[in-house]
This record gives sequence, C-alpha cells and structure tokens, in this order.
Amino acid sequence: MATHNGYIPAHLPAFEGKNFDQWSVKMKVIFKFQDVLEIVNEGVTALAANATDVQQTAHRELKKRDGKATFLMQQSVSNEIFEKIMHYESVNETWDALEKLYAGDGKLKKVRLQALRRQYEVLTMEEDETVSQYFDKVINLTNQMTRNDETVTDVMKVEKVLRTLTSRFDPVWWPWKNLRI
Repeated sequence: MATHNGYIPAHLPAFEGKNFDQWSVKMKVIFKFQDVLEIVNEGVTALAANATDVQQTAHRELKKRDGKATFLMQQSVSNEIFEKIMHYESVNETWDALEKLYAGDGKLKKVRLQALRRQYEVLTMEEDETVSQYFDKVINLTNQMTRNDETVTDVMKVEKVLRTLTSRFDPVWWPWKNLRI
C-alpha cells in the first residue's frame, strides 16, 4: 500500500447503497491511513477574520486534507450515490449525509438491534455444520450487533457456541453424572 506522500490506494471499496456498515469500516481505515479521519469526523472550522499568517497556513492545510478526503469518498461511491452527495461542500457534511441515508438514525438502529438479538437468541448449530462454520455465523451476527451499538464480548460468543452445539458434541461421560446428593 502507498505511503502518506499523497498516494492513494489503487483499489478503493465501492459503495453502491448496500452494506453501509461494512463500507464505512473500510473507509475509516483508509481515512486513518491518509491522515484525514479527524477531518471526516469533525470537519474544518471556519477561519477567524483576524487570523494570523500561521493560522491561515494551518487552515489551508486542513482544507487541503478535507479535499483529499472528499476525493477519496467520491471515488468510493457508485454514480447513483455520487448524485446524492455531489453538492456537499465538505467531507464531514458528505459523511454525515451518507450515515443518515444508509446507516439509519438511532431508532432504526434500535429496531435493527432487536431483530439481531432475536436471531442471536434462536441461533443453533445445524447437524451438518462444522464448528468452524457455526462459529463464523456467530461472529457475523455479533459483528452486525456491534455495528448497531451492542456490546458482545469474546466470552459471550464462546459461551453461545458451547451452549448451542449439536448433540454430537455432548460429552460421553460426565464425572458428576452418577453423583448422589
């Protein structure tokens, strides 16, 4: 991959209106690598009328980084999505608009999270499934939950897998099986 010398990655993830959560994670990594993530998240504040030469120079640098981030974002969306964002002046405005359009607001995330929690509760391993395949399903589901502001620890994932393995993984002998109390 390229260095910070103004080069951009040869292949940028393309957003076509689906899987915004995955695309945004990839874009944030690119923004971080290009040293523009802060601009994406916070924007560029207006320059004061009585700004010093140093402040003006710093502001020009921030605007340049904003342009770089805007370029990266515009190159990472389909033509259809570009039509929706091309009128925004800054990358921060553009990012916020895409989040509102495709990630949904807090209410939508809560509804989505409820559906994901239900899927997680009823998820069990299929008889013909390997442990690895089942664990992948659990990871995919919990990643979706995390993107919707749920906290799912590694311990919770392992406990879920252990609780829901098929009967072929039941122990043959338990030491306390014949224990009388």
